[in-house]
Amino acid sequence: MTDAAPKIRWDVAYRGFRLPDDAGLGSLSGLRAGGQGLVLAEPADRLAHTGADGRTRRYAAGSWTSPPVPVGFGVRDVVPSWTGDTPGGCWLRVELRGWHDDAPATGWYVIADWAADDHTFRRTSLPGQRDADARVDTDTLVVMDATVTGWQVRMTLLRPEDADATPVLRAVGAVAAGPRPTAAVTGATARTPAGWGIVLDVPRYSQRLHAGAHPQWGGGGDSWCSPTCTSMVLAFWDAAPAPTRYAWVAPAGPRPVVVHAARHCYDHAYAGAGNWPFNTAYAGLHGVEAFVTRLRSLAEAEAFVTAGIPLIVSAAFRAGEVPGLDYDTAGHLMVLVGFTDAGAPVLNDPYAPDDDAVRRTVDRDRFEAAWQGGSGGVTYVLRPPGVPLPPAPEQPNW
Repeated sequence: MTDAAPKIRWDVAYRGFRLPDDAGLGSLSGLRAGGQGLVLAEPADRLAHTGADGRTRRYAAGSWTSPPVPVGFGVRDVVPSWTGDTPGGCWLRVELRGWHDDAPATGWYVIADWAADDHTFRRTSLPGQRDADARVDTDTLVVMDATVTGWQVRMTLLRPEDADATPVLRAVGAVAAGPRPTAAVTGATARTPAGWGIVLDVPRYSQRLHAGAHPQWGGGGDSWCSPTCTSMVLAFWDAAPAPTRYAWVAPAGPRPVVVHAARHCYDHAYAGAGNWPFNTAYAGLHGVEAFVTRLRSLAEAEAFVTAGIPLIVSAAFRAGEVPGLDYDTAGHLMVLVGFTDAGAPVLNDPYAPDDDAVRRTVDRDRFEAAWQGGSGGVTYVLRPPGVPLPPAPEQPNW
């Protein structure tokens, strides 16, 4: 009798902080606890920032720095996500650095300058940051030559010096991943019927109904998969913005709420609405808890479906690789709404010609390969605070 094949594990770990409850775990500078999160108290710093209009404005600032978060493995990349709000021209700066043992392993890298709207401040990633230790790839800190076994995040809250409003930080976290295994992960992908036969009633929205519309936010059609998925899941939770919030959309078009989402997820440096944490931050403005993580398999996703939580997942594939998804994409977001009785994934795919064609059932193995191989299992988790997450695995990635 031969021994069973050894399990191949992919190291992935998520850690989140809820604020102000977890504020004492890190260090505060110029902030205090407010009713909804951390807010500016007596600003600890001043910062000058030149906007896209060429004007330089001065901002009062304070920050919260998390404790170092050891993960117990060699880190390949880290993706942060956060929720908060930025009224009256306020904004948030998100920075990450790597740790190893008891000391920083890299310098600080700015992952995002984020605002809830773009009336006075344009949210943006900051391309071009690269050194021997690490580089920033839009929404992801990618480790290069440094030895990194943990991470630390610094969140800076900024308001115009002459403003009374304050930004609010409600939550922040990050998912760290080790090198992807060259073979399929085993153990985590054991096929069990958890979640099979459950299909959640997520509304169906087609991004292609907006083809060519609103080029200032990347246009519709091919480029709005992420905000369209985010809009579908917000609607599922009855958390979509009120019509008065998107009454500005003109012409209204087929679904103005998707235009609203695209504008408010748009990354002005990336020139698109597909920045992962910008989508979860937008969702967080509507009363849901939202974060980005990586799941190792559809077996992990089944636990969420069983808990009644649809997931937004990012896959990449060529036409024909996943039967039923007969187009090419280097990265595409879809809503995983459930599984058939036989365990086949059921998707809301916004890259459909109309709403009626959005619902698709796909081959399990091929879709899992496209999701894991394309993005490394990137997943947006959106849920109301009263809906519990499923129990996390031993190495928690949610």
